[in-house]
Amino acid sequence: MSRLITDEEITRQLGSLPGWRRDGDSLVASYEAPDFPAAVQLIVDVGDQAEQMGHHPDVDLRWKVTHWRLSTHSAGGLTQLDIELAHLISQAAARLAAVVTKSP
Repeated sequence: MSRLITDEEITRQLGSLPGWRRDGDSLVASYEAPDFPAAVQLIVDVGDQAEQMGHHPDVDLRWKVTHWRLSTHSAGGLTQLDIELAHLISQAAARLAAVVTKSP
């Protein structure tokens, strides 16, 4: 099991994750894709990587906007896996020209 990361580690690492913020024991971000197919492709791309990691995000799709929530439920909070997955989501979003938008 991954260890929980400290508040200091979370704050520091969020500095390299524009658009991501902490919400309790989760990291959250939203991305607006150019169109609905691109938003679906973002979920598919991240889904493949998440499956390889064995670490799965909570994701919500509303037309062309995806909302992401990351937490390591088995550890009861945030671990390095959540930070790594946030980076993968950000990179996949950039490849698809999806931009950060306000989280709900």
